[in-house]
This record gives sequence, structure tokens and C-alpha cells, in this order.
Amino acid sequence: MQQIVDGITAGSIYAALALALVLVHRATGLVNFAQGQMAAVSVYIGWSLVSSGVPVVPAVLLTLVVSLAIGALTERLLIRRFEGSEPLVAIVATVAVLICFNGLISLVWGGSVRSFPSMFPDGVVSILGARATWGDVGTVGVLVGTVGVLQLLFLRTRLGLALRTAADSQDSARLLGLPVGSLLLVGWGLAALVGGLAGCLVAPSVPLQPNMMDTILVYALAAAVLGGLDSPLGAVLAAWFIGIAETVAGANIDLIGSDLRIAVPLVLLVLILLVRPQGLFGRRDVERL
Repeated sequence: MQQIVDGITAGSIYAALALALVLVHRATGLVNFAQGQMAAVSVYIGWSLVSSGVPVVPAVLLTLVVSLAIGALTERLLIRRFEGSEPLVAIVATVAVLICFNGLISLVWGGSVRSFPSMFPDGVVSILGARATWGDVGTVGVLVGTVGVLQLLFLRTRLGLALRTAADSQDSARLLGLPVGSLLLVGWGLAALVGGLAGCLVAPSVPLQPNMMDTILVYALAAAVLGGLDSPLGAVLAAWFIGIAETVAGANIDLIGSDLRIAVPLVLLVLILLVRPQGLFGRRDVERL
């Protein structure tokens, strides 16, 4: 039971960033490889606010607003220039954004290791005989709430329907009179906001340094693809599954131990893609000839 609780806790960290990946994909049709580094920039902004005397919760809320602006500006100033290009070109552009944000962190804040305070109180709670911190419980609670909001956004609102339409076919969206440019701007902004939230949830449990989100991005990509790049709920369930699988495997299989735990999501990713390329909860694309 302790391994399962630890796995869900770790999976929730991966799921938070996976949600941002799913959001930008559902809104724009792209996979943003810079999502982790954008989240890291948000965390450093939050750290600067906390260091200047702002309480941690208001600092996180202000950080989310700044994250929204960062995502919107990134789409407007860079990604928009590659609209209509081959998907690979846009992917390379996101990798370039990753490198630029990594350099920005080193330039502004340096490479020193820092710490980020938790939004939740200290203490330990017992769950079916297993122990978890209030930070772990709070992370899972925020994650579940975020999934609910995203599900309502995409399935029950006009904005969500418009975002999905623009992601599926920009030409069709324009024929319907939808403002595709504005929708892409909103999609990137919302994804950056969710990514910033993921970074602030992760930051108390990892050292604050420029590459803090790199390994987490690998797990988040695996979770997003396993669950389906168009399914927020699927990404979260897949992240929990990955977290439990790597925790149990690392504790009980000597060959894996703590050094090869990152191989677990990659193996799962390959197996699922061979059997169900659209992911466990993704929808299959249908083309009419």
C-alpha cells in the first residue's frame, strides 16, 4: 500500500505537466517540447516573488497570471510564424523555445540550487496504513480539480468546442468563422498556465535549478501519449499507472532498482504504441476518402 501511495504521489507530479501537454495539443494540434522549461521559468518567477516577501499562495497565483502571458506571447511572437508549415517545423521551433528559456533562466537567475516553499501545511496523514504528506494530498486534490475544469472546458463550453475545432482543422475552423489566431493564442496561454501550476506543485519536492523539469517532462510525455494526447483524464490515469509501475518495479525488481526506473515508462510507451497507437483513452482518427 505504501508503494501504491508513493506511486500515485509521483504520478501526480507527472500528470500535472502531462495535462499542459494535452491542453496545448487539444488546442493547437502540436506537442510542445518546451512545456517543461516554460514551467521552470514560471517557478523561478514564483521564487522571486516569494523571496521579495510575497506569501507563497498569492505568489503562485500571480505566477499563473504571468505564465498565461508567457504562453500567449510565445505563440504570438514565435509559433504563429510557423502556422501552415510542416508539423516537424513547429516541433523544431518548440525545441528552440526550450533552449532559449533554459538560457534565460541561467542568465537571469544563475545555476545555483535553490528551494521553493510548499503551498500546503507540513505534517503527515495516514491513508489505509500508508503515510503521505499534506503536500502529496494537496497535489492530488489540485490535480483532480484541474482535470475536472479541463473536462468541463472542452466538453461543455463554446470555447472548448472552438479550440478542438481549430486543433482538428484550421481551414475548417476559418470556414466556420472562428478566430483561429485568437484560439491558438488562448490555447498556448492556458497550457502555459497549467504548466506553471505543475511547476509550482513540483518545485517543493525537487531542487530548484535550470534543468529541474527535464526528467519530469520525459514522464509527462509518456503519460500524455499513453493516455491519449486528446484526453486530460487519460493522461492523469496513465501518469498514476506509470508512477505505481515504476515505484513497485524499482522496489521489487533488483535489475531496475533506482537507476533504471526511468526505463519503465519508456517500455510501457513502446508496448502501448504497438497495440493502440492513439493511446488508452485517445480517439482514432477517421479519414473519409
